[in-house]
Amino acid sequence: MRLKLSFQIKLFLCLVAFSCLLLAAIAGYSWYQLDAQLHRDLGARAQVQAREIALIPPLVAAVQADDPRQVAALMKPFRASSDASYIVVGDSQGRHLYHSEDAGRIGQPMVGGDNSEVLAGKTIITVRKGGIGVSLRSKAPVRDNNGRVIGIVSVGYLKSHIDNLTTRTLLQISAAIILLFIALFIFSWLLSKNLKRQMFSLEPKEIALLVRQQSALLEAIYEGVIAIDASGRIITLNRAARELLDLRQSADAAIGKPVSEVLSSQPDFFSSGQQQDTHDEVCRFGSLRVIASRVRIMQQQELLGWVVTFRSENDINTLSSQLSQVQRYADSLRVMRHEQLNWTAALAGLLQMQRYDEARRYVEAQSAGAQEILDFISTRFVPPALCGLLLGKYASAREKGIELRFDPACQLSTLPDGLNESELMSVVGNLLDNAVEATLRGPQLRPVALYLSDASGELVIEVADQGGGIAGHIRDTLFQPGITTKADARDHGIGLQLVARYVTQAHGSIEVTDNDPHGTIFSLFIPNTRPSRAPDYV
Repeated sequence: MRLKLSFQIKLFLCLVAFSCLLLAAIAGYSWYQLDAQLHRDLGARAQVQAREIALIPPLVAAVQADDPRQVAALMKPFRASSDASYIVVGDSQGRHLYHSEDAGRIGQPMVGGDNSEVLAGKTIITVRKGGIGVSLRSKAPVRDNNGRVIGIVSVGYLKSHIDNLTTRTLLQISAAIILLFIALFIFSWLLSKNLKRQMFSLEPKEIALLVRQQSALLEAIYEGVIAIDASGRIITLNRAARELLDLRQSADAAIGKPVSEVLSSQPDFFSSGQQQDTHDEVCRFGSLRVIASRVRIMQQQELLGWVVTFRSENDINTLSSQLSQVQRYADSLRVMRHEQLNWTAALAGLLQMQRYDEARRYVEAQSAGAQEILDFISTRFVPPALCGLLLGKYASAREKGIELRFDPACQLSTLPDGLNESELMSVVGNLLDNAVEATLRGPQLRPVALYLSDASGELVIEVADQGGGIAGHIRDTLFQPGITTKADARDHGIGLQLVARYVTQAHGSIEVTDNDPHGTIFSLFIPNTRPSRAPDYV
């Protein structure tokens, strides 16, 4: 079974293992440097002693006389004051005249194979195996008054002695290293524990999963989201924000930049002096008019930054218009219900008074026109929701004193590929509402005409009113958000924008012409099948 360790334990073990390797490397390097330094220092010390001894005049005379006793007597005080492992004096033949550690070697040859250079007049430092072991030694020539080499002085430090010195020094260093290791052990544990606490006790895999989930959620949000830190630099922004603001640079390029370099706002929505949250504030980001909210990012009473969410004001207006359209549908149903209740109350009164002939004539008079329009709509238009809409609009217009006339050629069997039933109802409902309102503002309450047919291979919708018409200076911008011919612009200027959006999505076109003798005709042409290229928008 595989042992699963937490992130804290893994980090702690990694830090400890790394610390051990680091300290081992430091110890090895220290041993190497210390050993090399001791060899250099002891070699130089042995060389100095060998040269000084070789220059002692009595020693030169004793060597020249080949007198071991005299040499031993002269070397006794030097040996007592020297820290060398041994001192050796030899003659010109390389035989021992004096050995500080082994008197039995007097007269025997000096070993090591490095005497020839010294007898040639050179002072050397070598590492050789001598009579008592491997040593670091320096040999200097003994010269007579004529400069002729008559003997050898060798001062050496045994390798075991050097190792003891190195070990003693290294033990002192090791004590410091052990204390350092304990400190690193404690530091590693505290660091891993602190990191774990800052990570909310989550494992790295869990954090990575949360980051991916957060990124996916952020990109899936329909609203634009911009997060900035306390100094006004961008922390993150999602795809919707870049699309709404038409930012050409990528999110990675924008992150870290001051928000003022990426976009401008009026009023200053990103000012660092803002200390309160705001909700649904209308302002302008660049050229886009938006409804924005700003929420503080706080941690333990410290302000870390802001999260700004925003949506285009046009989107809000569009939703408001769609809601208004639903409200108008409800009003149409209310009108129909009101008329039906009045008709039913009148009929009930006649029946209670037993005036049956008058009740029969009343029913025939009331139902003749209603049945005719009901039969026309139900037989010419297949979508039931559209039938209900047209009946409601007919009743609503009649209540306002306006006749809604249907062209005898009206028919609709199937919807175009690019237009669904709710979108068709929105298009027809908005056009009829605008025509009725234009008629109400006109000099007389003249009829509104509707032509709706798919007989020609495309869906054609024409709505003609005889109101005051549309001024030329707003005709080119009639389908833009907020453009209206009504005196009260509140809750208006969105209906025609919706019409234009749905028609464009269905690859259709719109024509606006003057009616004769006055008024306006809206003509819509929507292909039954989606074309390879959208037609020109008129």
